[in-house]
Amino acid sequence: MKKIPTASIEETTGRILDELADLPGGLLPILHRLQEEFAYIPAEAVAIIAHRLQLSRAEVHGVISFYHFFRTTPPGRRTLYVCRAEACQAMGGKRIEEHLRATLDVDWHGTTADQSFTLEPVYCLGNCACAPSVMLDEQVIGRVSTARIDALIKLAGSE
Repeated sequence: MKKIPTASIEETTGRILDELADLPGGLLPILHRLQEEFAYIPAEAVAIIAHRLQLSRAEVHGVISFYHFFRTTPPGRRTLYVCRAEACQAMGGKRIEEHLRATLDVDWHGTTADQSFTLEPVYCLGNCACAPSVMLDEQVIGRVSTARIDALIKLAGSE
């Protein structure tokens, strides 16, 4: 994966802080915007944010690590979310989880060696009537089976 130049991280973080630092509770919007820009929160940005918001690095890191949505490493080209809520579990979701982790050779929050996929757990996709469900990037897919998952991975990996 291509490394983002530190100057770009500093410039982008500074621009985002200029826009959002004065908001009450601005840390979360700042982190969300950084993740929109880079697809993760670069470590270099944490010190800049902490200094500007008069927080410790540990405080900023604590917020990043508390919310599972935030990433501190670059994700793969595609993100595959697997619903782990009760309806999906009752309809064979556990088998889908195990199959995906074995097929992709990663655990939750992991990225495949070729940087094609990142595997993320979610606790409801709102597609309970079509359980078990997954979401590839922003597309929800219901009634998945191991065979359907294999076809999805093959197709998505070639795009």
